[in-house]
Amino acid sequence: MTEIPEHLLKRSKERRGESGAAATTGAAVATTQTAAAVAATAPAGKAARTESAAPAGPPPTKPDTAVVVAYKARKKIPAWAMVTLSILPVWAFMYVRALQPVTAQAQGPLGEGAAVFASCSSCHGAAGEGIGTAYAFKDGAVMATFPHIEDQLRWVKYGTEAYVAAGVEIYGDPNREGGARIAGASGGVMPAAAAALGLTDVEILAVVCHERYTLAGGDVTGVEYEKWCGETSEIFLALEAGTATFANVHEQFEGVLQIGEAPLAGTAADV
Repeated sequence: MTEIPEHLLKRSKERRGESGAAATTGAAVATTQTAAAVAATAPAGKAARTESAAPAGPPPTKPDTAVVVAYKARKKIPAWAMVTLSILPVWAFMYVRALQPVTAQAQGPLGEGAAVFASCSSCHGAAGEGIGTAYAFKDGAVMATFPHIEDQLRWVKYGTEAYVAAGVEIYGDPNREGGARIAGASGGVMPAAAAALGLTDVEILAVVCHERYTLAGGDVTGVEYEKWCGETSEIFLALEAGTATFANVHEQFEGVLQIGEAPLAGTAADV
């Protein structure tokens, strides 16, 4: 084995030391440069990533059309005006109603007679115009047949069959212009208001008053109206209270013709 001289070993060690130091220094320099490069490029990269990650903004707003611009510029109707406009139809309705004349509600015999007449209107018509063989009341026709209310009250109460059975032909004015009315001659039948329809004496008076003065247009200033059909009629009140009947009313009140408890012949206008 050959021994290596001491001075050669020492020189070899020195060379290795210089080479390691140089390598170490180079590595340090390289590391420093790399760090500097990273430091230098980091902000730019981060900014690039930030820009790419940022969300897109909203699309630009479209401009309003001319119609929308005009609508926005128009003056709005105030709330109080809207309330006022909403109640105008109601106000107009009430105004028109206020201009209409108020129809006076009939009282006493005429008021009650209008309600009772519903059972007679199917034959004589709602306005008393007469239907078929039933005679009319309007335009004073009923007054021509019955110049005295007592004769009409009797006829209405007892009806056609009772008159025919009793042999009483003329139930109204025997001197009637155009001819007297004969029971059953026209083919029509007057039902007995008392027996067939169940009407009381006061109800019969009420409906006859309605026929004579509401439908036929009788004189409401006359004596007959005041005595029988006026609101303060004593005869009506007595019949209503039950202190008088058709059978005895002529005994209780002056100037009243007998109605009676059975059919009687009608009386002339001059009686």
